[in-house]
Amino acid sequence: MIVIEAPSRLHFGLLSLPAGPWWPNHLGQESVPARRFGGVGLMIHSPGLSLRLRPAKDWSARGPSAGRALAFARCFIESLKAEGARIPDQPQHILIDRSAPEHVGLGTGTQLALAVARGLSEAWKLPVKPLDLCLRVGRGARSALGFHGFFQGGFLVEAGQTSDSKISPLVTRLPFPEAWRIMLVIPSWKMGIHGVEESDAFRQLLSDGIPLQQIDRLCGLTLLGLLPAVVEHDFKSFGEALFDYNSLAGEAFTKAQGGTYASPRIAELIQFIRRQGIAGVGQSSWGPTVFAIVEDQSQGDKLARQVRETFGLQENEALVTTACNQGATVKVIEE
Repeated sequence: MIVIEAPSRLHFGLLSLPAGPWWPNHLGQESVPARRFGGVGLMIHSPGLSLRLRPAKDWSARGPSAGRALAFARCFIESLKAEGARIPDQPQHILIDRSAPEHVGLGTGTQLALAVARGLSEAWKLPVKPLDLCLRVGRGARSALGFHGFFQGGFLVEAGQTSDSKISPLVTRLPFPEAWRIMLVIPSWKMGIHGVEESDAFRQLLSDGIPLQQIDRLCGLTLLGLLPAVVEHDFKSFGEALFDYNSLAGEAFTKAQGGTYASPRIAELIQFIRRQGIAGVGQSSWGPTVFAIVEDQSQGDKLARQVRETFGLQENEALVTTACNQGATVKVIEE
């Protein structure tokens, strides 16, 4: 039996949405290849993903997102067959013990896809090349934070793609301060934009683009705000830079989601948390998940209680977790 446990992913926002393939140099000449997407994110332990694979007579899956897990397995197999690889005649049963909800801004699809591909590679004694696994299950088309985070964990910055890129390169990976905590609000409100709607939104965003000054500001906040604050464990500076980065990144999506955040309720929630003295708060990806970086466990527990009481949320809708500074784990258990 193969047991795989993977973290969840917070996406703090994209770095770049250029309207064309070139950026101007200091003389105004369009000579610098523009990079699309890129972004900043963090891997976290909970809700996380845990699944098991074991040999079976026929292909099957059970647990949350079971149908999607089988679809990823088929995608992986078809990719291998297309290259002429020999696939062992060894069907698997996939049991998903724990999974974050889908389409709430936690990168669940990518973690599930990579976990299935990684598990099948282990079960069938295939080479484990991270980029190949990602491409075989069709992930990383835009953001690659979940891909890099699956294998490495930590606080991540990826640089975005050029027209020649297969996947956005990871440019920085830092261990996140162990003492800090992340208070998550995963409300049972409307799902974040996904699927065809998301693809259409990105086509429009790339057509319109965002001003180069905005891209410069996001890059500056990353290099001169977020990264040094993580290195120096400067909690206050990190929180303010993160809020600024996330809200500025959200402005690019106003047309798609109706505002900086996915809904007025999310905006209200974020402002409530800010009024409690917590600076580093925002929306992960398309939402509705909201994150708040707190200094320690007691502060996180107190904030989670306040959020539940004020917004009428259940216990599992406001929780406290930690950063995951390592990638997914793979265990082989003899039965």
